[in-house]
Amino acid sequence: MNPLLEKFDTPFETPPFEKIKTAHFLPAVEAAIQEAKREIEDIKNTPDPDFHQIIEALDLAGSRLNTVSAIFFNLNAADTNPEIQKLAREISPMITRHSNDILLDALLFQKVKSVYDQKEHLDLDEEQQTLLEKTYRSFVRNGANLDEEDKARLRAIDEELSQMGLKFGENVLEETNKYELLVDDKDDLKGLPEDLVESAAQE
Repeated sequence: MNPLLEKFDTPFETPPFEKIKTAHFLPAVEAAIQEAKREIEDIKNTPDPDFHQIIEALDLAGSRLNTVSAIFFNLNAADTNPEIQKLAREISPMITRHSNDILLDALLFQKVKSVYDQKEHLDLDEEQQTLLEKTYRSFVRNGANLDEEDKARLRAIDEELSQMGLKFGENVLEETNKYELLVDDKDDLKGLPEDLVESAAQE
C-alpha cells in the first residue's frame, strides 16, 4: 500500500510523513499522472464545452498529482539527501512533460478558447472570471498558439530548464553546507556561552 495514494487519515488531512518512504514517490507520481491524464481526456471529450465542464474541471484535474509533487519537492528543498536528489532528476522532467502535454494540446486549448470567447455572455462571478482569464492566459503564455515545430522546441527547452533548476538548487545547497566562518578574534564572540566558544575552538 502506498500512503501517498490513499486518503490521508490524519488531522486536517495532513501528509502522514511517518508512513511515507522515498520509494513511494516515483510510483505515486506515475499513478497520479495517469489519473490526471484520464481526467484531461474526459474534459477533452466534453461535447458542449461550458465554464464548469472545461475551466472548472481543468482547475480540479490533477489534484492528486499536485499533492504528491508538492510533498516531494518540499522534502527535496527542506530535508534532502542524495537519494531524493537523484529521484528529483527523474520526477521533474516527468511532471514537466505532463504539464506541456496539457498546455500544448490543441484540442484542449480549442475547448478553453471556446469558453473564453463567450466570456462576455456568461453569467460568471468575479472569482470565476478570474479563473477563466488565468486559465486562458496560461495556455497562451505557455505556447498553445505555437506551430508544432516550435512546440517541440519549447518542450525541449522546458525539460532542460527543469533539470538546470534542480542542479542549481543542489549546487547552492552543497556550497551552503561547505560554508565555514573562521573567527580569529575572541572579542567577536563576546556574549556567547564560554562552553560553546571552547567547543568551537576545539573543533
